[in-house]
Amino acid sequence: MSPTPQPVKVIAEIGCNHKGDVDIAKELIQVAAKVCKADVAKFQKRTNKELLTPEEYNRPHPVPENSYGDSYGEHREFLEFDVDQHQELIRECEANGIMYSTSVWDLTAAKEMAALNPPMLKIPSATNQHYDLQNYLCEHYAGELHVSTGMTTREEIKKTVDFYKERGRAKDLVIYSCTSGYPVAFEDICLFEIGRLMEEFGEEVKGIGFSGHHLGISADVAALAVGRMYESQGKGRFTHIERHFTLDRTWKGTDHAASLEPDGMRRLCRDIANVDKALAYKKDEILPVEQVQRDKLKWVAERHGNLSAAE
Repeated sequence: MSPTPQPVKVIAEIGCNHKGDVDIAKELIQVAAKVCKADVAKFQKRTNKELLTPEEYNRPHPVPENSYGDSYGEHREFLEFDVDQHQELIRECEANGIMYSTSVWDLTAAKEMAALNPPMLKIPSATNQHYDLQNYLCEHYAGELHVSTGMTTREEIKKTVDFYKERGRAKDLVIYSCTSGYPVAFEDICLFEIGRLMEEFGEEVKGIGFSGHHLGISADVAALAVGRMYESQGKGRFTHIERHFTLDRTWKGTDHAASLEPDGMRRLCRDIANVDKALAYKKDEILPVEQVQRDKLKWVAERHGNLSAAE
């Protein structure tokens, strides 16, 4: 690992936790930036009648108490922002010193968001095998391309990486270790998958990240340690940690329960930054902070007039 590795970026995944309200979305950006010190505020963009079949669009929401409409399609439309609103969110991110990003779930959404030219776009686990979408981005979007690998086989992940390599875009690609579930039990987080991705693809892609849907922040710190260990072995770079973010976990909606509230996100950003400083080898056998204590406390034969240990 480089003596000064690039800091891991923390992504506050706002998604649709704004409840369809642009003002709440802006507040989430402001809190993520100013209170939590996150690096990225990420949303979602869907064209629901393209993404869903008519049957899926018109059926009831599977969890009625979380629904914002009479059908699943109406629910999704209620939570959707148009292009102008996303442009407004980009300006809000710029004003608050945080990077904007969004997931794109279908080809139309990819075209619309690529036209706004944000620094990074995300392909969610659900659509990482949608190659028309990804081919469009490879050809028409110059920023970073981030892909989650939840509910995806190893063969499918390799196919995805090969797809980007064939198009000369692998060095713009960040692949995320991810388990798709809301929330995910600790035994299903599978942090060693970060190491497997770094072993297999770390030197071919721009970076490897971790996208978590679990409770608490301990697993994220462990993810950092796993990623940095493989980075120290020359297995590429560990670059991003992504967590869902909300103002209130009790709000109506599917993702809130698996999200961090402001104090949780603040602690995550703090702990990632602090623990990252600790993940290093000693620069000297005796560090300067130790030398002070060594001079005061260390038993040394010469100083105590006892040379038997050296004889």
